[in-house]
Amino acid sequence: MKLDEIRRKIDKIDRELLVLLQERMGLALRSKKFKANINDPAREEDLLARAERLNLDLVERSFTRQLLETIIQESKRLQEEERKLVAFQGEHGAYGEVASRQLVPAGAYIPCLEFVDVFRGVEEGYLDLGVVPVENSLEGAVTQVNDLLTTTDLNVIGEIKVPVNHCLLATRGTDYREIRVVYSHPQALAQCRGFLLRNNLEPHPFYDTAGAAKMLAREHPKAAAAIASDLCAELYDLDVIKSGIEDGASNSTRFLLLAREPYAGKGDKTSIIFAVPHEAGKLYDALRLFAEAKINLTRIASMPLRSDPSNYSFFLDFEGSRQDDTIETVLEKVAQLTIGMKCLGSYPADPADQ
Repeated sequence: MKLDEIRRKIDKIDRELLVLLQERMGLALRSKKFKANINDPAREEDLLARAERLNLDLVERSFTRQLLETIIQESKRLQEEERKLVAFQGEHGAYGEVASRQLVPAGAYIPCLEFVDVFRGVEEGYLDLGVVPVENSLEGAVTQVNDLLTTTDLNVIGEIKVPVNHCLLATRGTDYREIRVVYSHPQALAQCRGFLLRNNLEPHPFYDTAGAAKMLAREHPKAAAAIASDLCAELYDLDVIKSGIEDGASNSTRFLLLAREPYAGKGDKTSIIFAVPHEAGKLYDALRLFAEAKINLTRIASMPLRSDPSNYSFFLDFEGSRQDDTIETVLEKVAQLTIGMKCLGSYPADPADQ
């Protein structure tokens, strides 16, 4: 190998080491929920002893011990900071993490494989907060999340709309003229269909936008690129070949911040879910109560009830707080008209909507 090739391989390994270190620190923070004390001398010594027994001819045992001791000390320092564990679905760099960083700037951002893992982690107390997408301006409601909201006891304590700025990412030094294949989540590929067609690029579905970027950085597939956020470019050391490649002029996703306890303040926006009897005029009767009270609805959506597919759950967002007497009175009347009503919470609206 020539010097440039050797250096590229070293750089790739360094990036992977740092990404793995980030994952390790996240796991260390999660482990705190299961133990009484941060310090565990027996566990630390066992870890160091096992590492020293590895037969690594180019890594001295003294260096191995010194390196791991440094990592352990940094891990304990992070655990002492009392950061909130903020769960999102996807790999690091996903739009869920972009939303998490804006909603909880001082948090520790924990990736989860599925949306249900976010809900369960917060419900069971292993994670402090959850961030989930509820609707996209182009694709509509996120069905799986809306379905989970109908059964959860979690509270909505915040929201944010994240502009979806899809970027075409490639490994360092890639000639964009050689790109033939693009990996990303099916929704992202669909949102960039026009760009892909104009440039004769073959879409390859992947489980996650950030996962596609991570795979690209690790495996270096030939003539390949990924569609993901610009945060992925920073995290995985990828080049942004072109940004803003989505077809829609205003593509954004609304995320909700979930917690076990309700929002501590008053809030200026409220979300509820309810179902009405499958009879003519029943939905109108419920919605009329908001109109008569001059309460401004900001979102209404529906989806079939899992227990009764012939009937529907309705998702309503509106301005105001449940602490307002007018809204509380309307909610009491709605509850009398519906099969079941659940208030997800009153919370601060996205400042961009105010």
